Amino acid sequence: MGLFKNKTGKKSVTVQTARQSAHPFSRLSSYVPLAISQMQLYDSIRESLPIIDAAITKIIRLIGDFKIECDDKTAQRQINNFFDTVPAGASVYGIDSFIRQYVDSLLMYGAAIGEVVIGNNSGSVLGLLNADVKDIEFKIDSDPFNPKILVRGETGMAKEIEHPERIVFSTINQTSKSPFGRSMLEGLPFVTDILLKIYNCIGVNWERAGNIRYAVTYKPNDSFDNAFAQDRAGEIASEWSRAMSDKEGVRDFISIGDVEIKAIGADGPIMDSHIPVQQMLEQIVSKTGLPPFLLGLSWSTTEQMSKQQSDILTSELEYYRRVLNPVIMRICSEYLRREGYYCNLRVNW
Repeated sequence: MGLFKNKTGKKSVTVQTARQSAHPFSRLSSYVPLAISQMQLYDSIRESLPIIDAAITKIIRLIGDFKIECDDKTAQRQINNFFDTVPAGASVYGIDSFIRQYVDSLLMYGAAIGEVVIGNNSGSVLGLLNADVKDIEFKIDSDPFNPKILVRGETGMAKEIEHPERIVFSTINQTSKSPFGRSMLEGLPFVTDILLKIYNCIGVNWERAGNIRYAVTYKPNDSFDNAFAQDRAGEIASEWSRAMSDKEGVRDFISIGDVEIKAIGADGPIMDSHIPVQQMLEQIVSKTGLPPFLLGLSWSTTEQMSKQQSDILTSELEYYRRVLNPVIMRICSEYLRREGYYCNLRVNW
């Protein structure tokens, strides 16, 4: 079935999860906004530590691909074509692209939200859109199992979504205090702060050690030298400056009297950062659930330990797949229902 167009030849689409203008008094009690400042902190952590970005990217790729099995062969062909060609953003196509962005948000913020975009005229599925969870709020009424989803507008006010049946929403690591999920990076700001302090100190120390500075000390020997100490110090400084600023080659520095030259900071060795850095990285790796070697960390392991790590990683990936299965099933069911198909579906990873 093709997509119907209006008289102007353009598709009519209404995106619910886009930022909206709202009534200035729409923010009432019982709203549960997601912590935007905390999300911005997680963005900073990911930007400052490449190993965090590498871990999230590795998990997304390790989750793998999936296929939908349908009892109806015609519906099977329809859903396969839909998976390959459905728009999932600007210049992005395919449900795989949508799921990758969806999982990225899940890992970063503990929650992800997407929308099945429906054409206003055709009633067909026109695309899949990942929304920014920073713009989402929830309103919990008497029914705790069906919170209302609201979109925060430019003024900061929120407007309730008119068609929640088109929205897919998932969370991970929920607790009674955090029913809308917790980020995989929760607990890492303190560790990241220590690690960045170590890296900053390493950079400052190497900048000082690499750009060597010298201390030139002139020591007068007798009363005659004391009388002309200031003049001689000026001459020594002038000659030393000319010797160090010569860019054409090596210039010798010649002086008369007791002159001592030392490199500033040469007596203070740079602290060994290997052990504290490894301790901080161990905390980060434990949060990701990935074996260290997948992140480029060469920590000695035995075959038995590698087998245990493989089992743990498999269980981690299965957890994320179980979270994604309802999302995939809902998208497929919505698409097939609007195309006139009703059949049993199965997700195979």
